[in-house]
Amino acid sequence: MARLSTILDQIDSGSMLLPEFQRGYVWNKDQIRGLMRSLYKGFPVGALLVWEAEGQRQAVRGAEAGSGTKQLLLDGQQRITTLYGIIRGRPPAFFEGDPAIFTRLYFNVETEAFQFLAPSTARADLLWVDVTGLFNADQAKKYDQLIDQQWMRPNLGVYLSRLLQLESILERDFFVDRITGADKTVDVVVDIFNRVNSGGTRLSKGDLALARICSEWGDARPSMRRALEGWRARQFTFSLDWLLRNVNAVATGRAPFAALEGVSADEFRTALDHASQNIEHFLGLVGGRLGIDHDRVISSGRYAFPIVTRLLHNGQGRFADGAEADKALYWFVHAALRGRFAGSAETALAKDLDIVDRSGVDGLITALERSRRGGLTVEPQDLEGVGRGARAYALLYMLTRVSGGRDLGTGGLLDGESGELRVHEIFPKDALYRHGYSRSEANAVGNLAFAVPGTATTLNRRSPHEYLMFCSAEALASQWIPADPELWRVENYRAFLDARRRLVAADANAFLGRLVGAEVAWTEGLPQVRVAEDTDERDARAVQIRDLLTELEAAGYANPALDAEIADPETSRALAVAEAYWPEGLQAGQGSPVVLELDPDEADLPRLAELGFEVFTSVDALRGFVQRRNEIAAGDRDDEGTGAPGVALVEPAPEAEPVVGPARQLELIEPEVAQLELPEVEQQAPAETPTAPAAATPEPAVPVHVPAPSGEPEPVVAPETTQAEALLEARLVEVLDVCKGELKHNPRPFVGLLVEYGPVEAVRRSLRKPANDTFSFLWERRRLDLSVEALVLDERFYDLFTDEERATARARLGEFDYEAARA
Repeated sequence: MARLSTILDQIDSGSMLLPEFQRGYVWNKDQIRGLMRSLYKGFPVGALLVWEAEGQRQAVRGAEAGSGTKQLLLDGQQRITTLYGIIRGRPPAFFEGDPAIFTRLYFNVETEAFQFLAPSTARADLLWVDVTGLFNADQAKKYDQLIDQQWMRPNLGVYLSRLLQLESILERDFFVDRITGADKTVDVVVDIFNRVNSGGTRLSKGDLALARICSEWGDARPSMRRALEGWRARQFTFSLDWLLRNVNAVATGRAPFAALEGVSADEFRTALDHASQNIEHFLGLVGGRLGIDHDRVISSGRYAFPIVTRLLHNGQGRFADGAEADKALYWFVHAALRGRFAGSAETALAKDLDIVDRSGVDGLITALERSRRGGLTVEPQDLEGVGRGARAYALLYMLTRVSGGRDLGTGGLLDGESGELRVHEIFPKDALYRHGYSRSEANAVGNLAFAVPGTATTLNRRSPHEYLMFCSAEALASQWIPADPELWRVENYRAFLDARRRLVAADANAFLGRLVGAEVAWTEGLPQVRVAEDTDERDARAVQIRDLLTELEAAGYANPALDAEIADPETSRALAVAEAYWPEGLQAGQGSPVVLELDPDEADLPRLAELGFEVFTSVDALRGFVQRRNEIAAGDRDDEGTGAPGVALVEPAPEAEPVVGPARQLELIEPEVAQLELPEVEQQAPAETPTAPAAATPEPAVPVHVPAPSGEPEPVVAPETTQAEALLEARLVEVLDVCKGELKHNPRPFVGLLVEYGPVEAVRRSLRKPANDTFSFLWERRRLDLSVEALVLDERFYDLFTDEERATARARLGEFDYEAARA
């Protein structure tokens, strides 16, 4: 057994450390709250596992191991790091992450709840005590916050006993399992670690391969991180596993990480240096010759790099000549476009590493042609991708750079001198939605062009038939805009896409043909430009996604890949282009891959389920899932969905589940009892909101019963309601019928609120939550007149809502140019 206070002292003295192969800190704030609550209540929190090893023989994180036996924490990193950070008020030396996660945790002496609060909020209610401050305050003053308050004195004894109970967690004993003995090599220890940590942050195959290297060369992982940080500063985000694959290619010429078992630390160090130099060389060529100069457009080709790294290694770090370099670029573009490494990367890497050693770049091209049944021609259907994560987007960007693309407004070249570029939608999405086009059609790569910021702002939301006639013929041709003005009309949008894809495919084949034929002149390289990833503030769906991701980041979850293509590991076929994708789970290394896919009809959901992905087809579903998960982690709710003992839930949490997940039957469901708004019918502005109505006398109570929309449970109606309440309920029923009938959208979460709380409170609860799936749906259909925000601003319901609620509704509608918001 080991007392917590002793463990924290051991960390301070450097006798308890982390082995270098351990991953970083991944917990979020609700898991911190849950741990503190469990310790305060005296609940079991699990044992620790430490490896007693000779310090000089093992690489450790955060300090020099020094001589003597050290205790290396294997299982319990998240718990002990959390407790050290909360109690000491700073993270331990081995911590990797944002130290702010340990700040501003408060304990309520009345409710015994733990909560992260802003200091101003805590100061407004003296029942909240700063937990870190409690453990670090002067003994004579630590309780002054309570003792000095006259109104607290009747309960002061209870409050002080609760603080003493909280402080007593320092005396908590942890059972410690120890791994000892000279026969416990790093390989044995890593195997033990993964066995006992099956529910936590497991090591990847790359981590396992690095573990032995780190035991011989302690700076291995830090050296790799420094290289990755350098590329990240230049807009390229690569992973440790990706860099390790490049090192493996140089050191062994093989794909499996197991091949590194025979590589010494010195050989690994040399291979890392050479791999980094080769990556730098090829990044320069890809950017200078192809204009592929940032992470978004290189993503589909990132796993082609180990092959090129090996090719360069075989040539002593250089290509034989410009012709070989251009052939490598030609192969790289086609490998990315065809998804050569999008699926089972290790299998494809193994084949191509063998080919490159035997036949060089010519062999790679021949093998890729053979896999494509004799040809590498770009076809118009290759450009049918959706969103910026599609392979076709990278091709469109590359062609814009290498072909001298011009701005549609100014006619100037879209080069380095133009500065930042914006992605411009040729046909505005809201116009496409109004005319019945699907989300996938509206987000087609064929609808995207590039523009300087001023032009993008000027042309935003304007229909192409209104502005393309004023663009120069040269600018139109440089961005493959069909010359026929009839195709610029929204009713001909599909024909426009077909025509533009043919133009792009023709130019792609022409350029790639010149490239592989060594006919592209070697001139000064293309300068790097920045393409803004800004959210369109008037796109309700984009804002909804942005707000969700902001919430998740604030809660301590991992940042996802955006507009990410997910490929089948066996066939490389694109299964989905997800709005957001967490390949290692919402918390790195914990749980299954998570996908937010808002175009389920365009994705292969059964195959994603078979592969073990958890797929959410609505923002509300993912938000509800995370909220429930957080509440369970924090102890605010048990796994049956009920509130935890002693903890009051402000309101029911959403019961949304992933649409697709391991061991779940495939079903498309909508979030239940979550935040919601009402559907709409047509962008009609309700009557103007009166600014200062005369004081109204209460209307006589009128018993009312309005039937529920067909197929829904009957709303609970109070025995007596005012005429305004009755009118609101009648309007809600009309709105729900329009949503379900005309718009084919069932806002089940709002119906749940309506049944449970009645019309007025249901509207209020929806209004208090972020814009949700129904609001975004209504915005896409130009039916915000059906939203709860529009109802709140309706003069018929003025007396039912407060000035603050009307201000909230007006602000939200105003973000999306809804006319009534300006009333």
